Amino acid sequence: MNASYIADRARYLKLAAISISEGMRTGGFRSCFRGQGMEFDGVREYERGDDIRSIDWNVTARQVKPFVKMYREERELTVFLVVDASLSMDTGPGTVSRREKALETAALIAFAAEQNASPVGSVAFDGVSGKVFKPRAGKDQVLAILGSLDNRKKSVRGSALGNALSGAARVLRSCSLVVIVSDFRSAGYEKALGILSRRHDVLAIRITSPVDAALPSAGFIPFYDPETGIHASLPTGSPSFRDYWKKENAESVTRWEHICLRRGVSPLIISTEDDAVRMLSMFFSGRRSRMIPAGMPQGERV
Repeated sequence: MNASYIADRARYLKLAAISISEGMRTGGFRSCFRGQGMEFDGVREYERGDDIRSIDWNVTARQVKPFVKMYREERELTVFLVVDASLSMDTGPGTVSRREKALETAALIAFAAEQNASPVGSVAFDGVSGKVFKPRAGKDQVLAILGSLDNRKKSVRGSALGNALSGAARVLRSCSLVVIVSDFRSAGYEKALGILSRRHDVLAIRITSPVDAALPSAGFIPFYDPETGIHASLPTGSPSFRDYWKKENAESVTRWEHICLRRGVSPLIISTEDDAVRMLSMFFSGRRSRMIPAGMPQGERV
């Protein structure tokens, strides 16, 4: 992976995040917006029943008719990213790895939060849970988070997803939007996910590759699992093996979706071949039902 994958694309990602930020403000994740006070929003003509204490006497004097002040509640949404940096994220064919797609997805959400003046925090994990960035607002915070993800050192084998979720629950004091970006090739995280979702809005983004669902017919293909170090040769020329591979993946995705939905977590699949901007924009704007991940047959819509 290019060591500066996000840095090289930061300008594009920041511009592309505008549509996502709009969806965050107006879409379905509004239960965790927290009022921070009242902000002046303009004036309008006085109407019968208005509180006379809200009359703007300066404007009234200039216009020679009564005007009242209008206010709106300032709203703030804390966003917290839980990003998978385990060795399994480096797998998959094509020009974009799962890790790079995860970084792109995390960057888009972080930039969208910045544009909404929302505090952003994060934690990355592999076999251990990494440094926790407590939520703060501002450009410097976003750049620090993305720099940490972009320049992460060699991964430790394993997946400490459960520990990372537990850590997020301890750090977040108020209701937040927690976004998990992972391939979810992990076990034992269900309890921590349920505890986290009791207080927070949680979005689980599963990063996939086209070969997860369909192997090419190319004879025996060498296979290497970076998590276990196991080498194998897959008989992709066998129709029964390809059918088995497809079935196992479909069942795995169904189990994962069931785990999410039972705990009130929103599941979203983004393939390495998908346009992450489009997928996130449609999700946050509430048009998710129209979305079909790249390479997924019509009968297997998310």
